[in-house]
Amino acid sequence: MFDYYFKLGLRSLLRNRALTALMILTLAVGVAASVSTVTILHAMSGDPLPHKSDRLFVPLIDILPVKGYVPGEKPGFSQMQMSYIDAQNFMRSKIGVRRTVMYGVAGQVEPARKDIGSFFAQGMAPTREFFTMFEPPFLHGQPWSDADDASGADVIVLSRALAEKLVGTNNPVGQRVMVLGRPYLVTGVLATWDVVPRAHHIIGSKGAFGPEDEFFIPFASAIRHETVHDGGMSCNGDNVVPGYQGMLASGCTWLQFWFEMASSGDRGQLQQYLDAYAGEQRKLGRMMRNAPNQLYDLNEWMAYLQVVDNDNKLAAWLAFGFLLLCLVNTVGLLLAKFSVRASEVGIRRALGATRRDIFRQFLIETAVIGLAGGVLGLLLAFGALAVVSRQSEDLGTVAHMDIPMLLLTFAMSVTAALLAGLLPTWRACQVTPAIQLKSQ
Repeated sequence: MFDYYFKLGLRSLLRNRALTALMILTLAVGVAASVSTVTILHAMSGDPLPHKSDRLFVPLIDILPVKGYVPGEKPGFSQMQMSYIDAQNFMRSKIGVRRTVMYGVAGQVEPARKDIGSFFAQGMAPTREFFTMFEPPFLHGQPWSDADDASGADVIVLSRALAEKLVGTNNPVGQRVMVLGRPYLVTGVLATWDVVPRAHHIIGSKGAFGPEDEFFIPFASAIRHETVHDGGMSCNGDNVVPGYQGMLASGCTWLQFWFEMASSGDRGQLQQYLDAYAGEQRKLGRMMRNAPNQLYDLNEWMAYLQVVDNDNKLAAWLAFGFLLLCLVNTVGLLLAKFSVRASEVGIRRALGATRRDIFRQFLIETAVIGLAGGVLGLLLAFGALAVVSRQSEDLGTVAHMDIPMLLLTFAMSVTAALLAGLLPTWRACQVTPAIQLKSQ
């Protein structure tokens, strides 16, 4: 019977093509608007490391002076980063299975190729364990060694895009490249690392949805060469001694730090360490605010920094409101379409069709509309995402549809059409055969 009802519904839709096209278009526009918005929101709020995000922690400690402190106030930007003194102490702590400190770096790259000139590139200066913690995929080679970390060796890991720009598709591992004014030995090349949000680099010039980091050099190497940081710094009125070494010895906050614990249950152990560390620092005359020491796992950290802000969420609700408006219009069109078929329903009822049969027939017809609306809505959604990608480089990293969102498009469209068809279908089932036959 399904095949029979499907053919009846298809014939009915083809009978009045203008009205059918209008219903499909109305539904498709609503689905495209909502799906494209939800697709972006889904990508922005996704968990980049779902298998370990509850084991990666950012510590927040307050080293600001007591003056101006209001207990209970939300930590400001200066507390979201860390001083060199505290970062070094944390690295030596041996707490957790891994630790990494990092900061953004940027400068000129001087290719050996004669056909292109020097150009500007942005990267990061982490420790080796960064690669194990955040798991970027490697195309060639590997991260630098622990010995390179300890000695501050001039080694580098390139992004795939930067490597191809420098040497084409050849493997550059073992070669030297001129970056930041000095030669670095290439130990590895990353494959395309398209994870978003980029939780490791939310604070910085690129942000959570910026392009990939183009290169990575050891933190110790960057410090040894006094490489200027690419990002924000807060010195909070400290009497900083001029020069790079003076900055390192000060309370200026400009570094980012991550702990990886063996399990999420070790969070309490890490919290105890932070509290004990703060107590020791107060004996040295630091951290005199005695503010609570905070820990954020990866997802909590993204929420704290409002990677997905209220404007994005409001946009999603508005998109669903627009879909609801399209559904109301579709209901009106279906009511108009089904009302003119009252005589057809009356004849079928008189010939023995039950209300359930009529209900199934009309519901299958609305499902056909939903399927067509889903296909058209998907095409419109792809178009909308392409427009968004061209308008914003940051949104371009999240304006793409994955398989779950592709399936959601069809599910939303068919479900929306079925919901829109419930009232018109129910009204069609209430037709009294005797009245319709008499009128004929």
